[in-house]
Amino acid sequence: MTERIVLAYSGGLDTSVAIGWIGEATGAEVIAVAVDVGQGGESLETIRQRALGCGAVEAYVADASDEFANEYCMPTLKANALYQGHYPLVSAISRPVIVKHLVKAAREFGATTVAHGCTGKGNDQVRFEVGIQTLGPDLKCIAPVRDLALTRDKAIAFAEEKGLPIETTKKNPYSIDQNVWGRAVETGYLEDIWNAPTKDIYDYTATPEFPPAPDEVTISFEAGVPVAIDGVKVTPLQAIKELNRRAGAQGVGRIDVVEDRLVGIKSREIYEAPGAMALITAHKHLEDITVEREQARFKATVGQRWSELVYDGQWFSPLKRSLDAFIEDTQRYVTGDIRMVLHGGQAIVNGRRSETSLYDFDLATYDTGDTFDQSMARGFIELWGMSAKVASGRDIRVNGK
Repeated sequence: MTERIVLAYSGGLDTSVAIGWIGEATGAEVIAVAVDVGQGGESLETIRQRALGCGAVEAYVADASDEFANEYCMPTLKANALYQGHYPLVSAISRPVIVKHLVKAAREFGATTVAHGCTGKGNDQVRFEVGIQTLGPDLKCIAPVRDLALTRDKAIAFAEEKGLPIETTKKNPYSIDQNVWGRAVETGYLEDIWNAPTKDIYDYTATPEFPPAPDEVTISFEAGVPVAIDGVKVTPLQAIKELNRRAGAQGVGRIDVVEDRLVGIKSREIYEAPGAMALITAHKHLEDITVEREQARFKATVGQRWSELVYDGQWFSPLKRSLDAFIEDTQRYVTGDIRMVLHGGQAIVNGRRSETSLYDFDLATYDTGDTFDQSMARGFIELWGMSAKVASGRDIRVNGK
């Protein structure tokens, strides 16, 4: 029986050429696997037909957009996950769901190997292969660009020689990855980190310099998950899409950062994540009134570590699973409404309400009706500063000053 290889297929030049390239290099049959995570563009059927036209013996396509929103974007939101304080893990959280479908297809079609289009420099090779090792430990992995010397110029020449049904003349200097949670742009002109991004880079967001009128939106959450926008019930996918549209129109969610890649190099990245950043902002403000102080402080540390694990391709790891349990427990009372204004590149919260709020007006007010017993403060301060006071006395006694 001829060996079969499952290929993560995007429909673009590199992975289209990889179908025949892998076949010629290994003698194996190639099954193309395309997964919709809300990236937009061509239909799955168009991509399926292209894969078959490029020589795939089978083409597996999966609409995973709701699955991605529910099982990957929502945990990211609950964690308020921003890698290095900036990046909402746009690409990092899409890889595990793609891996899940790659392994599923390998089982269904009897493949022994999974292939992906990543280079040897990036994070995605790690995310794909660690995920595959975890979900399908018996499966092998190959990367045509990294392992079979498939360069961009060779891909173009191969496509033209074979007459593949794929555009080869379009000149795009950037590497772009996108899904419903956001869009990532790198390489080309951006590799000089002094160069400012040009307007043609952006697609999900309008320029914030000349915004439309301010857009006030109310987002309702239940246990950390958005369930309504302006009183209209939504699914997680609908919430992300609606805020991509409304926050994107205001230029919200543009991120320009030099980040630390897993492989040890720094990389300049441009991200657009209007819906993600608006939702994370709203969610964090709701946590501010519903999560107890010490729990919130520790959750910030957990969220940072969670972000690092996911960025580093450890979505299926035991530690990440344990952190998930903690984060999920913190969301028990994260229910309520956040009102925010989207305008000029900013998402600014100006109202919050919750039946599970820890904010007590009678304790917080300085006006008549204040129930806080201010006489308690003096003794509290004495006790709170006691250890520092004793240590200071020791310093004076020992050092004479």
